[in-house]
Amino acid sequence: MTATEANLNVEAPAKAEKKNSGEMIGFLFALIAAVLWGLSIYTFGVPGLYIPALCAVPVLYIMLIVISRG
Repeated sequence: MTATEANLNVEAPAKAEKKNSGEMIGFLFALIAAVLWGLSIYTFGVPGLYIPALCAVPVLYIMLIVISRG
C-alpha cells in the first residue's frame, strides 16, 4: 500500500454557525482599551505609556489571584 492508494475518509469538522458573543465582547473590549492607550501615548507622550500600565498592575494582580483560586 502506498500513500496514493490509501483510502482515508478524513472529514473536516463542521463549522459552527453561531459565534460566541462573549468572545466578541472580550475582543472589542481589548481593542478599545488598546486604542485608548494609544491615544493616551499620542496625547501625553511617555507618561501616557507607563502610567496606565502602572495603574493596571494591581488590577491584573488581583485578577490572577481570583483566577488561581477558581
